[in-house]
Amino acid sequence: MANGHFESLLAKKLVTFVPLTTQERRCLTELQSKTVRVKRGKQLVKEGQGGHRAFILQDGWACSYKDLPNGSRQIISFPIAGDCVGLRSVLLRTADHSFEALTDAVVSPVDGSQMLRTFSDFPRLGAAILWATSRDEAMVVEHLVSVGRRSAIERTAHFFMELAERLNLIGLANGTEFDCPLNQYVLADALGLSAIHINRVLRQLRERDLLTVQRGTVTIHDLNELRKLAGFQGGYLNSRD
Repeated sequence: MANGHFESLLAKKLVTFVPLTTQERRCLTELQSKTVRVKRGKQLVKEGQGGHRAFILQDGWACSYKDLPNGSRQIISFPIAGDCVGLRSVLLRTADHSFEALTDAVVSPVDGSQMLRTFSDFPRLGAAILWATSRDEAMVVEHLVSVGRRSAIERTAHFFMELAERLNLIGLANGTEFDCPLNQYVLADALGLSAIHINRVLRQLRERDLLTVQRGTVTIHDLNELRKLAGFQGGYLNSRD
């Protein structure tokens, strides 16, 4: 893929917050000037490590997670193309969670000093990046509410509604249909359910003619009813305007 394609995904998300000037777009290009291909399953950041680097995910899917002493893990989020990962570790002494590629992926590593220099030299662009980070934090809040208070079918419906909106924003979804490489074991680690329970919930959504997950493709059949079931209000995914 051409680097311009990578730029457009990040820029497409950021311009929903603020229009970017030519200089700001040039700075984004510089931030993404180095790209690294990583294989599925590659751990890019381990909880507790230093290094002070962030990553811009250019292509593929990843997950942020914490391992537990009993060998299980809690997936916190699923970064997709155009997302910045690890910005907190630029400010903290060590990374507070791990980051792994779920598919073959392409990332741009960004040194902490370069990111901080960007904030200083291009404050509007820095504000847009911080908006994207705040948006990610809002998704974590919704995730906490889902695991703590939503029923299994509600949290699953909410997850797919959110994912559809995120992918549509950067042009990686066709309205109510999109590719999704997340298997039932990965979904279980994210939604706090067993793989068997995930399978049961997906069957219920299919039988209610709301959503189908088949061969790596998600199809939403009734957007309004799925939104109602999830109690989904996507304002946190959009710009302040």
